[in-house]
Amino acid sequence: MAAVCLAVCTVMLMPLAMSVLASVKPTEEAAASPPTYLPHGLSFDSYARLWSYQQGLPVYLANSLGTALLAIVLTLLLTVPAAYALARFPIPGKEVIFVVLLLALIIPYQALLTPMFLMFAKIGLTNSLLGLAILHTAIQLPFSLYVLRNSFSAVPRELEEAAIMDGSSAWEALRWVFIPSAAPAIVTTALFAFITSWNEFLGALVMMSRGSMFTLPLILATSRTETSLGGTDWGMLQAGVTISIIPCVLVYFLLQRYYVSGLMSGAIK
Repeated sequence: MAAVCLAVCTVMLMPLAMSVLASVKPTEEAAASPPTYLPHGLSFDSYARLWSYQQGLPVYLANSLGTALLAIVLTLLLTVPAAYALARFPIPGKEVIFVVLLLALIIPYQALLTPMFLMFAKIGLTNSLLGLAILHTAIQLPFSLYVLRNSFSAVPRELEEAAIMDGSSAWEALRWVFIPSAAPAIVTTALFAFITSWNEFLGALVMMSRGSMFTLPLILATSRTETSLGGTDWGMLQAGVTISIIPCVLVYFLLQRYYVSGLMSGAIK
């Protein structure tokens, strides 16, 4: 079993390690064919070129981070109350409503980009981080609602009844009972919303036409053809890939402790 786990970890980590190694190769070595697996010398020229590329790397990092944080906030604001209502309130036909909302999972979001772009263009949300965050929220909503609704449904009735007997309203029960109980699911939802928004490319490509509003995936796509001969600048591209991985890894490690907390631990606290 340990050998299988080691093999899986090696397969998963090898592409990341190759990207990091390629990002510190000199420009000529990064573009060499056949490629070298280990750098013959260390060079951070790729990071320097990426840092000052077009508007500058900090601008694109700020755009991606701002969009991802907005997407997390919008996703939680919409799905937490909706999942709570579908899990606990006697809504007529709520199972049908829940299934209809989940049907969005079978529709490729690429099919929705054209009508959403036309709608956003009319209300001035193109070339806007808020508009892009709304698009990323729409992509994430069905999955987030599914996760949170099931998590709220698993909270024991006794906890809710005890809160009501103590005089809590529905909102207070949500705040003091359900949210602490479902903290792992809420953190999971936020993490998936962040990763979805951080890595999303096609929606940003459609919604953004102003260079100063580009996100990191967009600028990495444009940097592929930035050599003097029109080829791919592999060093700068891999430097961008390496930088784009870091926030996802940091967010995961910062939130990792919530995954191991039990369902009842948050409610008891």
